[in-house]
Amino acid sequence: MSSHNRPARLNRALLALFGLLLIAGGGFAVATHFGKLTVIKPDATVLPAGTPSTWVYYVVAAATIVAGLLMVRWLAAQLVRKPKAAAWVFDQDRGRTELAASTACAPFAAEVGGYPGVRDVSAALAGSREAASLALVVTVEQDGDLTEIRRRLDEEGVPRLRQALDLEELPVRLEFRFSAKTGARAK
Repeated sequence: MSSHNRPARLNRALLALFGLLLIAGGGFAVATHFGKLTVIKPDATVLPAGTPSTWVYYVVAAATIVAGLLMVRWLAAQLVRKPKAAAWVFDQDRGRTELAASTACAPFAAEVGGYPGVRDVSAALAGSREAASLALVVTVEQDGDLTEIRRRLDEEGVPRLRQALDLEELPVRLEFRFSAKTGARAK
């Protein structure tokens, strides 16, 4: 997943939990309907005889609204995954050039991927030329030297990318991840 999808692990866990609950509920309903489970009679009504108190309807309505709002918030969090990338336009006296942000980042990511101790690199260039920013995720081996990688990024990689894109400033959002599944992270 993308580095900017912070709740990815929680999302997978919640989706798995909801999926298991839905499968279990569906299996229970089918088994009850065909008489394999005798917990509930197949011809029983959904609600018991008589109407429940009015407060029950209010509690169910409130719980439904809260659950719905939480789900909308969860869906909204999924939309903010990566910075929005756009094609960059270079207007010059002799013509016009359009450059996709991913095309600009590919050589930079390949260069950083060659640093000692680096296992994988994900780079995303966002914004316009006037307000550009770089989101960088570097997956590092357990024995990788973060200080040396950071020094090379600051002194070699990012200045070279700024020069190639003809930018005076390029804010960088850097995230280090470790290749082992220890959950450790440094920023």
